[in-house]
Amino acid sequence: MTDLRPLIRVLVGTALVAAAPAFLAAQVPAAAAPETAPTRAQMAEFLASGRIVGDADIPMGVTHPVRLTLDDGHARHDAAFSTIDERLPVWKGKDGRTELDFVDSYRYTIAAYAVAELVGLDGMMPVTIERRWEQHKGALSWWIDTLMTEGERLKNGVRAPDPDAWNDQVHRMRVFAQLVGDTDRNVGNILIDHQWKLWMIDFTRAFRRTHQLLNVNDLQRCDRQLLERLRALTKEQLTEKTKPYLGGAEIDALLARRALIVARFEQLVTERGEARVLY
Repeated sequence: MTDLRPLIRVLVGTALVAAAPAFLAAQVPAAAAPETAPTRAQMAEFLASGRIVGDADIPMGVTHPVRLTLDDGHARHDAAFSTIDERLPVWKGKDGRTELDFVDSYRYTIAAYAVAELVGLDGMMPVTIERRWEQHKGALSWWIDTLMTEGERLKNGVRAPDPDAWNDQVHRMRVFAQLVGDTDRNVGNILIDHQWKLWMIDFTRAFRRTHQLLNVNDLQRCDRQLLERLRALTKEQLTEKTKPYLGGAEIDALLARRALIVARFEQLVTERGEARVLY
């Protein structure tokens, strides 16, 4: 297996990032990409078979993930492990919101990665599998070295070195968040690595059963290939790919939102022209 030691590390399930003030004071240039990297299949194999040799609490994040160190006899790499699996008949948020049949589960982070694979956005999410550690099942996710969170970028006024490329990533993320019905896509679980690649983490509050979009105004532009993959998505694909993490009601809701997303972009193309909507 490819030596993973020189690779970047990923924090998944929380945003534990320490960006130096010198970086945050001005526009940050993109760093060169590593020359070699394991495939996503190799990452998944390492996460599944690597021996867990260390653990540490992560002091940030409401889902209380743990940072684990894995070793396969050839290399070491870290991962984030989240076991949250909470279900409530009625949930009341600090902001006064109320949600019926509330679910906050590591299973949804695994399902989100599976859906991302189907629509070609798995490259924007750390590889995530299910694994058991200390008698608990959870989502185990590859650890990525991050430059900052989106919250830190906004707070410190840091500009992306390539604004167009950055905005394209943001639009893909927004489409995906609407597709999976993620109610917790906040600036703390959007990570930026040293190549200015955007990483989406923590989908424990996704896959709501609503057949409506959470925020239609988030949908302004769309990647052409992503739109075609959305059009081609089938219930059979979703059922096979996401079992046993999603049920029929969750999949039906996702497909209903998919139809609204496609209709939204078709409407925008008619109103604004294809060049201003699709890229």
